[in-house]
Amino acid sequence: MSQRSRDDVGGTWARAAVLSIGFVALLWAIEVLDAVWSRDLDAYGVRPRDQDGLLGVVLAPVLHAGWDHLSGNTVPVLVLAFLVLVGGTGRGLAATAVIWLVGGFGVWLTAPTLSIHLGASVLVFGWLVYLIVRGAFTRSAGEIILGIVLFLAYGGLLLGVLPGQPGVSWQGHLFGAVGGALAAAWVDRRDHVARPRL
Repeated sequence: MSQRSRDDVGGTWARAAVLSIGFVALLWAIEVLDAVWSRDLDAYGVRPRDQDGLLGVVLAPVLHAGWDHLSGNTVPVLVLAFLVLVGGTGRGLAATAVIWLVGGFGVWLTAPTLSIHLGASVLVFGWLVYLIVRGAFTRSAGEIILGIVLFLAYGGLLLGVLPGQPGVSWQGHLFGAVGGALAAAWVDRRDHVARPRL
């Protein structure tokens, strides 16, 4: 590997780390503000089929229902965001945007009326599925191996897309996962086609 290639890899890893840590810091800063304002921000989660609740599609993934909720999402967000972004910042951000929007709109369309849905787990499920399946579209041996490892290590987490646990937005998990699969199909297939073969 040339010095320039090593520098490129190092720069990509550094960017991925800074963005991942920065996003987690943002989540904690928002929760501090939420605590100071007596949980007023939680009302801005996704409120299904309520026109005002559409704002939640944008805001819900950065809002959490307390410190336990945020703590539970912190490590998965940090690790999975890094793994998504280390594959390319633009590619990772595009995949995240697809997951964010598909997850939010899916919840808005299907979740029970008069409920409020929030939390970064929509991204966690989306990123996990994205990382598991993207190798099928890129045909990259490294990404296929990473997907297999993540499936073996965290595949059981995907049972969270099923209804059953009170107070948990399985719709957010489900549509986050759907967004992850769509992101892999759209972002990575496009990226694979755009790259010339040697």
